[in-house]
Amino acid sequence: MNTSQLRDLCLRAKIFPKEIITWIEENNLWNIWVPQSYGGLELTLTEGLKKLKHLAKIDGSLGWTLTLCSGANYFVGNLQPEAAENIFKNKPSQISFGGSGGIFGTAEKFGNIYRINGTWRYATGAPYLSHMTLSAKILENGRQVKNSDGTDMMKSFVIPREKVELIKDWSTMGMQATATHSFKVCDVEVEEKYSFVYDKFYTSQDVFKIPFRVFADFTLWVNYLGMLSHFIEEGYESLTEKQENLLLQIENETENLLFKLASQIEYQIEKAESITEEDKAEIHRLASVSVKKMTAAITSVYPYLGVKASRTDQQLNQIFRDYFTATQHHIFR
Repeated sequence: MNTSQLRDLCLRAKIFPKEIITWIEENNLWNIWVPQSYGGLELTLTEGLKKLKHLAKIDGSLGWTLTLCSGANYFVGNLQPEAAENIFKNKPSQISFGGSGGIFGTAEKFGNIYRINGTWRYATGAPYLSHMTLSAKILENGRQVKNSDGTDMMKSFVIPREKVELIKDWSTMGMQATATHSFKVCDVEVEEKYSFVYDKFYTSQDVFKIPFRVFADFTLWVNYLGMLSHFIEEGYESLTEKQENLLLQIENETENLLFKLASQIEYQIEKAESITEEDKAEIHRLASVSVKKMTAAITSVYPYLGVKASRTDQQLNQIFRDYFTATQHHIFR
Protein backbone atom coordinates (compact mmCIF):
# COMPACT_ATOMS: atom_id res chain seq x y z
CA MET A 1 0.00 0.00 0.00
CA ASN A 2 1.13 3.54 -0.67
CA THR A 3 0.99 6.48 1.73
CA SER A 4 -2.33 7.77 0.40
CA GLN A 5 -4.01 4.38 0.85
CA LEU A 6 -2.63 4.01 4.37
CA ARG A 7 -3.86 7.48 5.32
CA ASP A 8 -7.33 6.75 3.97
CA LEU A 9 -7.53 3.62 6.12
CA CYS A 10 -6.32 5.48 9.23
CA LEU A 11 -8.55 8.54 8.83
CA ARG A 12 -11.20 8.61 11.59
CA ALA A 13 -10.30 5.04 12.58
CA LYS A 14 -10.92 4.20 16.23
CA ILE A 15 -9.11 0.92 15.69
CA PHE A 16 -6.83 -0.08 12.83
CA PRO A 17 -8.55 -2.21 10.20
CA LYS A 18 -7.18 -5.64 9.36
CA GLU A 19 -5.47 -4.25 6.25
CA ILE A 20 -3.23 -2.03 8.40
CA ILE A 21 -2.23 -4.87 10.73
CA THR A 22 -1.47 -7.10 7.74
CA TRP A 23 0.68 -4.34 6.23
CA ILE A 24 2.56 -3.93 9.53
CA GLU A 25 3.27 -7.65 9.70
CA GLU A 26 4.27 -7.91 6.04
CA ASN A 27 6.84 -5.16 6.64
CA ASN A 28 7.91 -6.63 10.01
CA LEU A 29 7.41 -3.25 11.68
CA TRP A 30 6.79 -4.55 15.19
CA ASN A 31 10.41 -5.71 15.05
CA ILE A 32 12.30 -2.58 14.01
CA TRP A 33 14.89 -3.09 16.77
CA VAL A 34 14.73 -6.88 17.21
CA PRO A 35 17.92 -8.77 16.21
CA GLN A 36 17.87 -10.64 12.92
CA SER A 37 18.61 -13.83 14.84
CA TYR A 38 15.07 -13.54 16.27
CA GLY A 39 13.53 -12.58 12.92
CA GLY A 40 13.72 -8.80 13.34
CA LEU A 41 14.95 -5.95 11.13
CA GLU A 42 17.84 -5.09 13.52
CA LEU A 43 17.96 -1.43 12.49
CA THR A 44 20.52 0.96 13.93
CA LEU A 45 19.36 3.92 16.00
CA THR A 46 19.44 6.40 13.11
CA GLU A 47 17.88 3.90 10.68
CA GLY A 48 15.08 3.17 13.12
CA LEU A 49 14.44 6.84 13.84
CA LYS A 50 14.12 7.58 10.12
CA LYS A 51 11.63 4.73 9.83
CA LEU A 52 9.59 6.02 12.79
CA LYS A 53 9.54 9.56 11.41
CA HIS A 54 8.20 8.23 8.11
CA LEU A 55 5.49 6.24 9.89
CA ALA A 56 4.44 9.21 12.06
CA LYS A 57 4.25 11.36 8.92
CA ILE A 58 1.89 8.83 7.36
CA ASP A 59 -0.42 8.93 10.39
CA GLY A 60 0.00 9.93 14.02
CA SER A 61 -1.69 6.87 15.52
CA LEU A 62 0.22 4.56 13.20
CA GLY A 63 3.59 6.07 14.08
CA TRP A 64 2.87 6.23 17.81
CA THR A 65 1.60 2.65 17.98
CA LEU A 66 4.58 1.27 16.10
CA THR A 67 6.99 3.38 18.15
CA LEU A 68 5.64 2.20 21.50
CA CYS A 69 5.15 -1.42 20.44
CA SER A 70 8.47 -1.80 18.62
CA GLY A 71 9.93 -0.06 21.67
CA ALA A 72 8.40 -2.79 23.83
CA ASN A 73 9.75 -5.47 21.47
CA TYR A 74 13.12 -3.82 22.19
CA PHE A 75 12.88 -5.61 25.56
CA VAL A 76 13.82 -8.80 23.72
CA GLY A 77 17.34 -7.67 24.56
CA ASN A 78 16.51 -7.82 28.28
CA LEU A 79 14.97 -11.30 28.16
CA GLN A 80 16.92 -14.44 28.89
CA PRO A 81 17.78 -16.08 25.53
CA GLU A 82 15.62 -19.14 26.21
CA ALA A 83 12.56 -16.96 26.79
CA ALA A 84 13.27 -14.75 23.77
CA GLU A 85 13.72 -17.79 21.53
CA ASN A 86 10.48 -19.35 22.78
CA ILE A 87 8.50 -16.20 21.99
CA PHE A 88 10.03 -15.35 18.62
CA LYS A 89 10.57 -18.84 17.17
CA ASN A 90 7.20 -18.93 15.38
CA LYS A 91 5.92 -16.14 13.10
CA PRO A 92 8.11 -13.36 14.56
CA SER A 93 6.46 -10.72 12.35
CA GLN A 94 3.27 -11.26 14.37
CA ILE A 95 4.95 -10.81 17.76
CA SER A 96 4.06 -7.47 19.29
CA PHE A 97 4.76 -6.41 22.87
CA GLY A 98 3.13 -3.53 24.68
CA GLY A 99 1.95 -2.49 28.08
CA SER A 100 2.84 -0.21 30.94
CA GLY A 101 6.03 0.79 32.69
CA GLY A 102 4.07 1.91 35.73
CA ILE A 103 4.32 -0.24 38.85
CA PHE A 104 0.61 -0.88 39.33
CA GLY A 105 0.60 -4.43 40.66
CA THR A 106 2.39 -7.18 42.52
CA ALA A 107 4.26 -10.35 41.58
CA GLU A 108 4.45 -12.83 44.45
CA LYS A 109 7.35 -15.24 44.20
CA PHE A 110 6.85 -18.98 44.73
CA GLY A 111 10.14 -20.65 43.87
CA ASN A 112 10.65 -20.19 40.13
CA ILE A 113 7.12 -18.86 39.59
CA TYR A 114 5.58 -15.41 40.06
CA ARG A 115 1.86 -14.90 40.63
CA ILE A 116 0.86 -11.54 39.18
CA ASN A 117 -2.08 -9.31 40.12
CA GLY A 118 -2.92 -5.71 39.29
CA THR A 119 -4.39 -3.24 36.84
CA TRP A 120 -2.18 -1.30 34.45
CA ARG A 121 -3.12 1.77 32.40
CA TYR A 122 -2.12 3.10 29.00
CA ALA A 123 -1.14 0.00 27.03
CA THR A 124 -0.63 1.45 23.56
CA GLY A 125 -1.91 -0.85 20.82
CA ALA A 126 -3.63 -3.14 23.31
CA PRO A 127 -5.94 -4.95 20.80
CA TYR A 128 -3.06 -5.59 18.39
CA LEU A 129 -0.64 -7.14 20.88
CA SER A 130 0.50 -10.73 21.20
CA HIS A 131 2.11 -10.13 24.61
CA MET A 132 1.69 -7.64 27.43
CA THR A 133 4.59 -6.10 29.34
CA LEU A 134 4.15 -4.87 32.89
CA SER A 135 6.13 -3.89 35.96
CA ALA A 136 5.30 -5.06 39.47
CA LYS A 137 6.55 -5.02 43.04
CA ILE A 138 8.02 -8.34 44.15
CA LEU A 139 6.49 -10.06 47.17
CA GLU A 140 7.56 -13.21 48.99
CA ASN A 141 5.60 -14.78 51.83
CA GLY A 142 3.26 -11.82 51.57
CA ARG A 143 5.99 -9.25 52.21
CA GLN A 144 7.73 -6.73 49.98
CA VAL A 145 11.17 -7.96 48.88
CA LYS A 146 13.92 -5.37 49.26
CA ASN A 147 16.98 -4.66 47.15
CA SER A 148 20.41 -4.57 48.79
CA ASP A 149 20.10 -0.78 49.14
CA GLY A 150 16.80 -1.09 51.02
CA THR A 151 14.52 0.00 48.18
CA ASP A 152 11.51 -2.05 47.09
CA MET A 153 12.37 -4.69 44.51
CA MET A 154 10.47 -4.59 41.25
CA LYS A 155 10.68 -6.52 37.99
CA SER A 156 9.07 -6.40 34.60
CA PHE A 157 7.35 -9.34 32.92
CA VAL A 158 6.13 -10.50 29.52
CA ILE A 159 2.88 -12.47 29.47
CA PRO A 160 0.62 -13.65 26.61
CA ARG A 161 -2.20 -11.21 25.91
CA GLU A 162 -4.87 -13.90 26.25
CA LYS A 163 -4.02 -14.10 29.97
CA VAL A 164 -5.11 -10.51 30.64
CA GLU A 165 -8.46 -8.75 30.62
CA LEU A 166 -8.56 -5.64 28.44
CA ILE A 167 -10.43 -2.67 29.90
CA LYS A 168 -11.55 -0.55 26.97
CA ASP A 169 -11.22 2.90 28.52
CA TRP A 170 -9.28 4.84 25.86
CA SER A 171 -11.48 7.78 24.86
CA THR A 172 -9.52 10.78 23.59
CA MET A 173 -9.84 13.47 20.94
CA GLY A 174 -6.81 12.13 19.07
CA MET A 175 -4.53 9.11 18.76
CA GLN A 176 -7.74 7.10 18.77
CA ALA A 177 -6.47 4.11 16.78
CA THR A 178 -3.61 3.61 19.25
CA ALA A 179 -6.35 1.99 21.39
CA THR A 180 -4.31 2.68 24.52
CA HIS A 181 -6.52 0.72 26.89
CA SER A 182 -5.96 -0.51 30.43
CA PHE A 183 -5.61 -4.18 31.33
CA LYS A 184 -6.17 -6.31 34.40
CA VAL A 185 -4.22 -9.37 35.53
CA CYS A 186 -5.63 -11.81 38.09
CA ASP A 187 -3.49 -14.61 39.56
CA VAL A 188 -1.52 -15.19 36.36
CA GLU A 189 1.52 -17.39 36.97
CA VAL A 190 4.71 -16.63 35.05
CA GLU A 191 8.05 -18.43 35.01
CA GLU A 192 11.02 -16.38 36.17
CA LYS A 193 12.67 -16.56 32.73
CA TYR A 194 9.91 -14.27 31.43
CA SER A 195 10.92 -11.52 33.86
CA PHE A 196 13.46 -8.82 33.09
CA VAL A 197 15.08 -5.61 34.29
CA TYR A 198 15.79 -2.64 32.04
CA ASP A 199 19.53 -2.38 32.61
CA LYS A 200 20.51 -6.02 31.98
CA PHE A 201 20.99 -7.15 28.38
CA TYR A 202 21.62 -10.52 26.74
CA THR A 203 22.22 -9.18 23.22
CA SER A 204 25.32 -7.50 21.79
CA GLN A 205 23.92 -5.11 19.16
CA ASP A 206 24.87 -1.47 19.69
CA VAL A 207 21.25 -0.31 19.90
CA PHE A 208 20.85 -2.25 23.15
CA LYS A 209 23.74 -0.31 24.69
CA ILE A 210 21.75 2.92 24.53
CA PRO A 211 20.37 3.93 27.95
CA PHE A 212 16.63 3.36 27.84
CA ARG A 213 15.89 6.95 28.89
CA VAL A 214 17.81 8.20 25.84
CA PHE A 215 16.17 5.62 23.57
CA ALA A 216 12.71 6.71 24.75
CA ASP A 217 13.52 10.40 24.27
CA PHE A 218 14.68 9.90 20.69
CA THR A 219 11.86 7.59 19.59
CA LEU A 220 9.06 9.80 20.92
CA TRP A 221 10.72 13.06 19.85
CA VAL A 222 10.88 11.85 16.25
CA ASN A 223 7.12 11.18 16.31
CA TYR A 224 6.35 14.84 16.97
CA LEU A 225 8.67 15.71 14.09
CA GLY A 226 6.87 13.29 11.76
CA MET A 227 3.46 14.72 12.68
CA LEU A 228 4.75 18.27 12.14
CA SER A 229 5.95 17.25 8.66
CA HIS A 230 2.52 15.84 7.85
CA PHE A 231 0.86 19.01 9.21
CA ILE A 232 2.97 21.17 6.88
CA GLU A 233 2.15 18.93 3.92
CA GLU A 234 -1.60 18.94 4.56
CA GLY A 235 -1.75 22.64 5.42
CA TYR A 236 0.19 23.77 2.36
CA GLU A 237 -2.76 25.33 0.53
CA SER A 238 -3.96 27.27 3.59
CA LEU A 239 -0.64 28.49 5.00
CA THR A 240 0.72 31.93 4.21
CA GLU A 241 4.30 32.11 3.02
CA LYS A 242 5.36 33.44 6.43
CA GLN A 243 3.57 30.64 8.28
CA GLU A 244 4.99 27.98 6.00
CA ASN A 245 8.52 29.34 6.37
CA LEU A 246 8.19 29.32 10.16
CA LEU A 247 7.07 25.69 10.20
CA LEU A 248 9.70 24.60 7.68
CA GLN A 249 12.44 26.32 9.66
CA ILE A 250 11.44 24.54 12.87
CA GLU A 251 11.09 21.23 11.02
CA ASN A 252 14.60 21.54 9.56
CA GLU A 253 16.15 22.67 12.86
CA THR A 254 14.51 19.80 14.71
CA GLU A 255 15.53 17.15 12.20
CA ASN A 256 19.13 18.37 12.08
CA LEU A 257 19.43 18.49 15.87
CA LEU A 258 17.75 15.16 16.49
CA PHE A 259 19.84 13.19 14.02
CA LYS A 260 23.04 14.99 15.01
CA LEU A 261 22.50 13.89 18.61
CA ALA A 262 21.54 10.36 17.55
CA SER A 263 24.71 10.07 15.46
CA GLN A 264 26.75 11.31 18.41
CA ILE A 265 25.27 8.60 20.65
CA GLU A 266 26.05 5.96 18.02
CA TYR A 267 29.63 7.26 17.81
CA GLN A 268 30.07 7.14 21.59
CA ILE A 269 28.83 3.55 21.70
CA GLU A 270 31.01 2.51 18.77
CA LYS A 271 34.05 3.98 20.54
CA ALA A 272 33.00 2.41 23.87
CA GLU A 273 32.67 5.86 25.42
CA SER A 274 30.33 6.10 28.39
CA ILE A 275 27.07 8.00 28.06
CA THR A 276 27.05 10.11 31.19
CA GLU A 277 24.15 11.36 33.28
CA GLU A 278 24.99 14.81 31.93
CA ASP A 279 24.66 13.49 28.35
CA LYS A 280 21.25 12.00 29.15
CA ALA A 281 20.03 15.18 30.81
CA GLU A 282 21.19 17.38 27.92
CA ILE A 283 19.48 15.22 25.29
CA HIS A 284 16.27 15.32 27.31
CA ARG A 285 16.51 19.09 27.76
CA LEU A 286 17.08 19.71 24.06
CA ALA A 287 14.27 17.36 23.07
CA SER A 288 11.86 19.03 25.50
CA VAL A 289 12.70 22.51 24.20
CA SER A 290 12.35 21.27 20.62
CA VAL A 291 8.90 19.77 21.20
CA LYS A 292 7.76 23.00 22.86
CA LYS A 293 8.88 24.95 19.77
CA MET A 294 6.98 22.61 17.45
CA THR A 295 3.91 22.84 19.66
CA ALA A 296 4.02 26.65 19.75
CA ALA A 297 4.44 26.84 15.97
CA ILE A 298 1.45 24.59 15.24
CA THR A 299 -0.65 26.47 17.79
CA SER A 300 0.26 29.82 16.23
CA VAL A 301 -0.95 28.91 12.73
CA TYR A 302 -3.85 26.51 13.35
CA PRO A 303 -6.50 29.20 14.08
CA TYR A 304 -5.94 30.65 10.60
CA LEU A 305 -6.33 27.47 8.52
CA GLY A 306 -10.07 27.75 7.94
CA VAL A 307 -13.06 25.47 8.35
CA LYS A 308 -11.25 22.57 6.69
CA ALA A 309 -8.93 22.37 9.69
CA SER A 310 -11.89 21.98 12.05
CA ARG A 311 -13.66 19.20 10.13
CA THR A 312 -13.17 15.77 11.66
CA ASP A 313 -13.20 14.11 8.24
CA GLN A 314 -10.05 16.00 7.20
CA GLN A 315 -6.44 14.89 7.64
CA LEU A 316 -5.40 18.33 8.89
CA ASN A 317 -7.84 18.14 11.79
CA GLN A 318 -6.79 14.61 12.68
CA ILE A 319 -3.10 15.58 12.71
CA PHE A 320 -3.90 18.44 15.09
CA ARG A 321 -5.89 16.18 17.43
CA ASP A 322 -3.24 13.45 17.29
CA TYR A 323 -0.38 15.86 17.96
CA PHE A 324 -2.03 17.50 20.94
CA THR A 325 -3.07 14.18 22.41
CA ALA A 326 0.53 12.99 22.07
CA THR A 327 1.79 16.10 23.88
CA GLN A 328 -0.05 14.91 26.99
CA HIS A 329 2.48 12.09 27.34
CA HIS A 330 4.53 12.86 30.43
CA ILE A 331 7.94 12.53 28.78
CA PHE A 332 8.39 16.12 27.54
CA ARG A 333 5.84 17.98 29.67
